[in-house]
Amino acid sequence: MSEADFITADPFADPSVHSLQHDTEDASTLDVGRNASLTLGTDSLIVLETKTTRAIPFFHVLWVELEEFDIVIHYAHQTSKDVVRVAIIRYLVDKLDRSKTSQWAAKLLDKAYGESQRNKRVKVLINPFGGKGSAQKWYDRDIEPIFLAARCTVDVERTRFKGHAVEIANDVDIEAFDVIATCSGDGLPHEVFNGLARKSNARRALRNIAVVQLPCGTGNAMSWSLNGTDSTSLATLCIVKGIRTPMDLVSITQGNTRTLSFLSQAVGQIAESDLGTEHLRWLGDARFNYGILTRLLKKAIYPCDIAIKVAINSKPDIKEHFRAKCASRTSLEEHSRKPVPRDLSRLDGELGLPPLRFGTIADDLPLDWNLISYDRLGNFYCGNMVYVAAKSPFFAATLPHDGLMDLVTVDGDISRTAAIKLLLAVEKNKLFDMPLVNYQKILGYRIIPRGSKDGYISIDGERVPFAPFQAEVHHGLGTVLSRNGHSYEAEGLSLVDRV
Repeated sequence: MSEADFITADPFADPSVHSLQHDTEDASTLDVGRNASLTLGTDSLIVLETKTTRAIPFFHVLWVELEEFDIVIHYAHQTSKDVVRVAIIRYLVDKLDRSKTSQWAAKLLDKAYGESQRNKRVKVLINPFGGKGSAQKWYDRDIEPIFLAARCTVDVERTRFKGHAVEIANDVDIEAFDVIATCSGDGLPHEVFNGLARKSNARRALRNIAVVQLPCGTGNAMSWSLNGTDSTSLATLCIVKGIRTPMDLVSITQGNTRTLSFLSQAVGQIAESDLGTEHLRWLGDARFNYGILTRLLKKAIYPCDIAIKVAINSKPDIKEHFRAKCASRTSLEEHSRKPVPRDLSRLDGELGLPPLRFGTIADDLPLDWNLISYDRLGNFYCGNMVYVAAKSPFFAATLPHDGLMDLVTVDGDISRTAAIKLLLAVEKNKLFDMPLVNYQKILGYRIIPRGSKDGYISIDGERVPFAPFQAEVHHGLGTVLSRNGHSYEAEGLSLVDRV
């Protein structure tokens, strides 16, 4: 239709708009082979053949390249709910249309990756004992093919002993990699964060390197929180497409040591249920549920003295804080979406870890902190990620980088019926609204256990001495990869409607 014909057909339409739409439609569709076409849809690549039509989500497109006669598209084909496998489609293209094909391929990659970095340089650490010894098998079968199809550069190293990942991360060249990915449970990410923290340029290292988990452990809380899955293949796809996201980290001082925590700190029934059931690892996820249920029914209590720097004290205010943060992407997040400069010498991140605002456990208690005795404490659980294990979204209001920790406390002598209701509420993501649950947003705390000298304290699932310790949060100190760049994946979150 000529422009004149178009005006005759619809005198009220703008011909320039029609022309633009026509050009856009042409640019989005590529004719290939004899009777096929590839079209860039709203959120999927539409593959139209003579007898079939299929849609490949842009999120699943790994790479596209032009060979001498063909266009080749690598993508993650979903073979079941929790499994994707690398697949390829290949079509003949006219050599005379090579320029158009190249432009179309560039647009496909733009839609496939969006704000995510392409060609990530990944340092992979494999815990050979992870997943009951299956981590290497899962890497070879589920993980490596996706990285290679996405044209990531991969360097693999296997950990040989507890703490080895700390040494590897401490020695890693932070200019050579964008990501450190651990084939493990939540223990190896803890080691990696602390290895990077040992560097003289710790803040720069923690900003440069995104730490992620390829779920090969028992709890896999990091992958559940950032990727919404513990499937190794789906998690790898999420990492390939992941967006750099700042993440709050927590300094823990105990005795003369300072370590970083990325996941949680626990004293009481939760800590004992995790660390006190190591001999039941063969139960898998049920191990933790068994441990917490037996301790809830026994009404176990853990007397201690606690001082807390509270930021938000009421549940309605916490809901409003959560809603506001989800609705407006903070300046810190916007900063994270910019390419990370290779020369960060002028940034504060060139220095070591940030100074402690509230001092250490060895210092006097800050003047505005009040030490309170708790004689009936059942659980003291402070977290920085939604999930603490599969199907356990314990910290419903937590965010990757709001500069606050989420604290849950529960008395230990509540009725057995109430205790069981609390346990069931976790899996249904209704714990936040339970009246017996005290939920706060905090900046720091000090906890001093009383009584037993051989109890359990868990830091990111790792046992530390049963002794006083102090914690404070550092806003956006670490870096991870997430699906949306500003919040965790918590399917069915009942706290507020996500924006």
